[in-house]
Amino acid sequence: MDIDAVISAVATRYGISVDLIAAVIEAESEFNPRAVSRTGARGLMQLMPETAALLGVSDPFDPLENIEGGVRHLCSLMDRFNGNLPLALAAYNAGERAVIRHGGIPPYGETRQYVTRILRKLAGDEAKTSEPSQRGPRV
Repeated sequence: MDIDAVISAVATRYGISVDLIAAVIEAESEFNPRAVSRTGARGLMQLMPETAALLGVSDPFDPLENIEGGVRHLCSLMDRFNGNLPLALAAYNAGERAVIRHGGIPPYGETRQYVTRILRKLAGDEAKTSEPSQRGPRV
């Protein structure tokens, strides 16, 4: 299965940038569809079993199902946090309750590094075509 083609199709379906999906997958699993984290998150976008079940993902190791579910989840977090990408990414990593409880990006080293890594990747992708003052993550 061509993961780039899946990313492109899902990005188009949900109106979200290919670069954002790819950056999340790279940060989550380094593009390994069989990845399992120490906390039990699975697949390319590292869905926790409970989250996967809520999203209707029956096989988290199936790239299409995993990316589809992960992007649906990310889109719902973007809605929940009014389009604030750093907060949505923090919620994707640490859970939305942690973001709400801390009133922003939680003070967890892993979460702060995760958000910074993805935003830097997106800014680097945009730096090729825009002035630094106009850069910002596309969604």
